[in-house]
Amino acid sequence: MELAASLSPRDGLVLGELGMVLIALGIAAYIASKIRLSVVPIFLFAGLAFGDGGVIALDLSDEFLDLGAQWGAILLLLFLGLEYSSQELFASVKTRRSLGAIDLVLNFLPGALFAILLGWGALGALTLGGITYVSSSGIASQFIKDSRLETMQSTKRAISVLVIEDLFLAPYLPVLSALLAALGFLSGLISISVALVITGIVLLIGARGIQVPHGPHVMGDSATLLLTVFGSALLASGVATYFGFSGAVAAFLVGLLLTGDVAIVARIRLAPLRDLFSAIFFLFFGLSTNPADIPGVLLPAILLTIVGVLSKLATAWWAVKDLDEVGATWRTAALLIPRGEFSMVIAGLAATTVFAIELQALTLTYVILTTLISSLISRATKSNNP
Repeated sequence: MELAASLSPRDGLVLGELGMVLIALGIAAYIASKIRLSVVPIFLFAGLAFGDGGVIALDLSDEFLDLGAQWGAILLLLFLGLEYSSQELFASVKTRRSLGAIDLVLNFLPGALFAILLGWGALGALTLGGITYVSSSGIASQFIKDSRLETMQSTKRAISVLVIEDLFLAPYLPVLSALLAALGFLSGLISISVALVITGIVLLIGARGIQVPHGPHVMGDSATLLLTVFGSALLASGVATYFGFSGAVAAFLVGLLLTGDVAIVARIRLAPLRDLFSAIFFLFFGLSTNPADIPGVLLPAILLTIVGVLSKLATAWWAVKDLDEVGATWRTAALLIPRGEFSMVIAGLAATTVFAIELQALTLTYVILTTLISSLISRATKSNNP
């Protein structure tokens, strides 16, 4: 009661503003589902419209924006980590090694070269390369569910690519986080070594099939499970942040570590929350970007989008070239072209770099363009579905 009474009228206005924004996002998401359009661009546009320099700026503090974005990233990456077990990751790599290598070369190198041309150096090349390489598992999953593509062979090939990309991110994100911390050579080497060791242990535990069984005698009821999973992710994120690592990356590793029965039950119980936290994450990323920064990176973003669409199209063709499915290449490309949550997380990790403002605006524009293009391709290929 004292906490509620201590809220000022200004706090009430902020809560009301956020409530109206979330209601508007809910309506927009409903409309997007009806016209088969990804909601990610809508959430990003909303963030731009209501952020600093937007049409109607919300009266939110920088601390609130940072905390909201961090919470959204932590919970979103926890859910993404829960999507796959380490056994599934290694199985996909074993069966699709050549496809994963082609996907990495075709999609990482263009971003790295663009960063060098923009004068961002080796660190910028490593960062932007990851942004252009990784497809959005969340958007692809939504497209698969909406178009009922689960049983198609082309969909399974696309999922293999997505899984391999997620495995690549397991060591990539901790290493990038350590490098972006701008540590000295010795401390940086130690940080990277620790990150790789921790990642290796997490993947090894999962690959060996070591898991915590779910049951009333182990994890208690559903409330106990949810509190334990959330608490583990937040604890790992807090410890990682304290020692200079990314809290979101730590949450991703926790999700990978929780396999078997626990992961299955957690995914089911947390499913309704995933869309909410995804919306919050993309909204807050948009709120933290000034629309005035976009015109300066619009041309590079358009060029990068053209290259990114063509490179993922090439990956899709290679993945399904031996399949006898009408429109298989385009359906697979529609699942691989959109960049989303991981690209935004990578851009967020680089928030302390000299090129952070340009990178954030470039990434936001790039994600919007690739997502819109993939949505159009998905709609165009729907008529070819059996």
